[in-house]
Amino acid sequence: MTINQNQGKVQDIIQTITIDASVEKVWNFVSTAEGIAAWFMPNDFQAELGYEFHLQSPFGPSPCKVTELEPPHKLSFDWDTEGWFVTFSLKELDGKTEFTVVHGGWKNAEELIGKANEKSAIIRDRMNQGWSGIVQKLKKVVEA
Repeated sequence: MTINQNQGKVQDIIQTITIDASVEKVWNFVSTAEGIAAWFMPNDFQAELGYEFHLQSPFGPSPCKVTELEPPHKLSFDWDTEGWFVTFSLKELDGKTEFTVVHGGWKNAEELIGKANEKSAIIRDRMNQGWSGIVQKLKKVVEA
Protein backbone atom coordinates (compact mmCIF):
# COMPACT_ATOMS: atom_id res chain seq x y z
CA MET A 1 0.00 0.00 0.00
CA THR A 2 1.36 3.41 -0.98
CA ILE A 3 0.81 6.35 1.31
CA ASN A 4 0.46 9.75 -0.31
CA GLN A 5 2.84 12.02 1.61
CA ASN A 6 0.90 15.10 0.51
CA GLN A 7 -2.44 13.79 1.72
CA GLY A 8 -3.77 16.18 4.35
CA LYS A 9 -1.08 18.78 3.58
CA VAL A 10 -2.30 22.33 3.39
CA GLN A 11 -1.66 23.96 -0.01
CA ASP A 12 0.68 26.92 -0.43
CA ILE A 13 -0.85 30.38 -0.42
CA ILE A 14 -0.18 32.10 -3.76
CA GLN A 15 -1.25 35.69 -4.38
CA THR A 16 -0.39 37.64 -7.55
CA ILE A 17 -1.03 41.30 -8.32
CA THR A 18 0.03 43.74 -11.04
CA ILE A 19 1.53 46.99 -9.74
CA ASP A 20 1.79 50.11 -11.90
CA ALA A 21 5.48 50.70 -11.15
CA SER A 22 8.89 49.50 -12.29
CA VAL A 23 10.43 46.30 -10.93
CA GLU A 24 13.15 48.40 -9.25
CA LYS A 25 10.58 50.55 -7.42
CA VAL A 26 8.63 47.50 -6.21
CA TRP A 27 11.90 45.76 -5.26
CA ASN A 28 12.74 48.69 -2.94
CA PHE A 29 9.49 48.02 -1.06
CA VAL A 30 10.04 44.26 -0.72
CA SER A 31 13.79 44.19 -0.01
CA THR A 32 14.32 46.90 2.63
CA ALA A 33 13.28 47.01 6.29
CA GLU A 34 11.50 50.36 5.79
CA GLY A 35 9.74 49.15 2.63
CA ILE A 36 8.55 45.91 4.21
CA ALA A 37 7.33 47.78 7.31
CA ALA A 38 5.23 50.11 5.09
CA TRP A 39 3.00 47.28 3.84
CA PHE A 40 3.68 44.10 5.85
CA MET A 41 5.17 44.11 9.38
CA PRO A 42 7.80 45.97 11.40
CA ASN A 43 11.14 44.17 11.04
CA ASP A 44 14.93 44.36 11.13
CA PHE A 45 15.41 42.84 7.66
CA GLN A 46 18.58 43.19 5.60
CA ALA A 47 18.88 42.02 1.97
CA GLU A 48 21.74 39.62 2.63
CA LEU A 49 21.75 35.87 1.95
CA GLY A 50 21.67 33.97 5.26
CA TYR A 51 20.74 37.09 7.25
CA GLU A 52 18.63 36.35 10.33
CA PHE A 53 15.96 38.90 11.19
CA HIS A 54 12.60 39.23 12.94
CA LEU A 55 9.13 40.16 11.76
CA GLN A 56 7.05 41.71 14.56
CA SER A 57 3.84 39.69 14.21
CA PRO A 58 0.69 39.99 16.34
CA PHE A 59 1.97 36.88 18.20
CA GLY A 60 5.35 38.47 18.98
CA PRO A 61 8.70 38.44 17.16
CA SER A 62 8.98 35.79 14.44
CA PRO A 63 12.52 34.63 13.65
CA CYS A 64 13.29 34.63 9.91
CA LYS A 65 16.27 33.88 7.67
CA VAL A 66 16.95 35.01 4.09
CA THR A 67 17.31 31.87 1.93
CA GLU A 68 17.25 33.28 -1.63
CA LEU A 69 18.17 36.68 -2.99
CA GLU A 70 18.11 37.52 -6.71
CA PRO A 71 17.73 41.33 -7.01
CA PRO A 72 15.40 42.67 -8.31
CA HIS A 73 13.37 39.53 -9.05
CA LYS A 74 13.27 37.15 -6.10
CA LEU A 75 13.53 37.12 -2.33
CA SER A 76 12.80 34.11 -0.11
CA PHE A 77 12.99 33.65 3.62
CA ASP A 78 12.13 31.09 6.26
CA TRP A 79 9.44 32.48 8.55
CA ASP A 80 8.94 31.59 12.21
CA THR A 81 9.35 28.13 13.74
CA GLU A 82 6.56 26.23 11.95
CA GLY A 83 8.56 25.38 8.81
CA TRP A 84 7.03 28.19 6.75
CA PHE A 85 8.77 29.97 3.90
CA VAL A 86 7.80 33.09 1.98
CA THR A 87 8.90 34.00 -1.54
CA PHE A 88 8.41 37.36 -3.24
CA SER A 89 8.76 37.15 -7.03
CA LEU A 90 8.80 40.19 -9.32
CA LYS A 91 8.38 40.08 -13.10
CA GLU A 92 8.56 43.01 -15.51
CA LEU A 93 5.41 43.59 -17.61
CA ASP A 94 5.70 46.57 -20.00
CA GLY A 95 6.71 49.09 -17.33
CA LYS A 96 4.55 47.44 -14.68
CA THR A 97 5.44 44.70 -12.22
CA GLU A 98 3.77 41.37 -11.60
CA PHE A 99 4.28 40.65 -7.90
CA THR A 100 3.67 37.15 -6.54
CA VAL A 101 3.92 36.02 -2.94
CA VAL A 102 4.08 32.32 -2.06
CA HIS A 103 3.64 31.30 1.57
CA GLY A 104 4.42 27.59 1.87
CA GLY A 105 5.74 24.96 4.23
CA TRP A 106 2.36 24.19 5.76
CA LYS A 107 1.76 21.20 8.00
CA ASN A 108 -1.11 18.75 7.76
CA ALA A 109 -4.53 20.39 7.99
CA GLU A 110 -5.27 19.03 11.48
CA GLU A 111 -1.87 19.86 13.04
CA LEU A 112 -1.78 22.73 15.50
CA ILE A 113 0.17 25.92 14.85
CA GLY A 114 1.78 26.54 18.23
CA LYS A 115 1.63 30.32 18.73
CA ALA A 116 -1.93 30.62 17.45
CA ASN A 117 -3.11 27.33 19.02
CA GLU A 118 -5.26 26.66 15.95
CA LYS A 119 -5.25 23.96 13.28
CA SER A 120 -3.00 24.51 10.28
CA ALA A 121 -5.94 24.59 7.83
CA ILE A 122 -7.68 27.36 9.81
CA ILE A 123 -4.51 29.46 10.07
CA ARG A 124 -3.84 28.96 6.35
CA ASP A 125 -7.32 30.25 5.45
CA ARG A 126 -6.89 33.26 7.74
CA MET A 127 -3.45 34.00 6.34
CA ASN A 128 -4.70 33.61 2.77
CA GLN A 129 -7.23 36.38 3.50
CA GLY A 130 -4.47 38.35 5.21
CA TRP A 131 -2.10 38.07 2.25
CA SER A 132 -4.89 39.26 -0.05
CA GLY A 133 -5.12 42.51 1.90
CA ILE A 134 -1.35 42.76 2.31
CA VAL A 135 -0.62 42.61 -1.44
CA GLN A 136 -3.31 45.26 -2.02
CA LYS A 137 -1.56 47.42 0.59
CA LEU A 138 1.77 46.89 -1.21
CA LYS A 139 0.17 48.04 -4.49
CA LYS A 140 -1.29 51.11 -2.78
CA VAL A 141 1.99 52.06 -1.05
CA VAL A 142 4.12 51.59 -4.20
CA GLU A 143 1.70 53.44 -6.51
CA ALA A 144 1.22 56.39 -4.10
